[in-house]
Amino acid sequence: MTPREKVGLLFSIRPGTLDTRFDPHEREYGILPGATCVTDEMRSTYQDYPCGGFTLFHKNIVNPDQFLKLTQDLHALGNVMIAVGEEGGQLARLANHPAFSVPAFPPMETIARTGDPEKAYEVGRTIGSYLQEYGVDINYAPVADVNTNPENPIIGCRAFGSDPAAAAIFVRRCLEGLHAAGCLGCLKHFPGHGDTKTDSHTGYAESTKTWEELLKCEMLPFREGIRAGADLIMTAHIALPNVTGSDVPSTLSRMILTEKLRGELGFDGVIITDALAMAAITDRFDSAEAAVRSIEAGADIVLMPLHYQQAFDGVVRAVEEGRLTEERIDASAARVQTLRERKKHLQSI
Repeated sequence: MTPREKVGLLFSIRPGTLDTRFDPHEREYGILPGATCVTDEMRSTYQDYPCGGFTLFHKNIVNPDQFLKLTQDLHALGNVMIAVGEEGGQLARLANHPAFSVPAFPPMETIARTGDPEKAYEVGRTIGSYLQEYGVDINYAPVADVNTNPENPIIGCRAFGSDPAAAAIFVRRCLEGLHAAGCLGCLKHFPGHGDTKTDSHTGYAESTKTWEELLKCEMLPFREGIRAGADLIMTAHIALPNVTGSDVPSTLSRMILTEKLRGELGFDGVIITDALAMAAITDRFDSAEAAVRSIEAGADIVLMPLHYQQAFDGVVRAVEEGRLTEERIDASAARVQTLRERKKHLQSI
């Protein structure tokens, strides 16, 4: 691969980001409709700014035939992987779409209240199965957060409850269900967004827990998911001042991603950021700086920067200037390639 192709592997973007006729802020935050087909404009932009994957949302979906055509055409652009967030409950792009007749599940908190982890396996296997039918490779699920703070505005019933040990079992079985259907799964949001009082979509968020406290609670579902063969882990843009000594979001912290997640927890899969278009990032960093910092911290895939071309060019420039080494880019590119092989393996079982 060329250096630009390697850099491209490290990005997952919204399809409409490739349509340069629109302002990036409008493309990311949905002032305009989402892309529902692949245009010649998008194909042309992809040649200059290739990416490793696409993340799809409700606004990219019209009906089953259109959605399948969209995923097929996106795959035809190059060696890309397609992802959606299909958690169940309120975050289910296909199940909550009126044009689709696929099983809909209640929030994961409700699933956990049954006390039966096999219900989580059923969720994972069912969702994974219909995602496969529509050409989706990765599900941004299960949620591995522990919902310990009743004031939390963003996790809530999306998590498997407030008991970390119980949540860990449900996370494992949901992930195993996805794998049984041939679908890749993604634990989120590391190192745990369930104890915050604010939403990183809208601004600064933090947890004041120490690492020892996190190990006893937030890390239990992540450890269990890693043991179950987690394919990807998504970062949270939350600061951990009593761990890192700073207010830098975990997504941009080498201590959190490389020393803790890779080193101490032993995760050797793909680390993907949460969307870099979220305010916890954009309030403090431009797209290029955020992308470079996340890769420096240990991320392998940069998810949805606000300005994709700016982020892409920033990473290329960082390599050219020696801030990021070619070996660092190669390491993440290799993990992404391994993820593709993992997907093929799951489908062959």
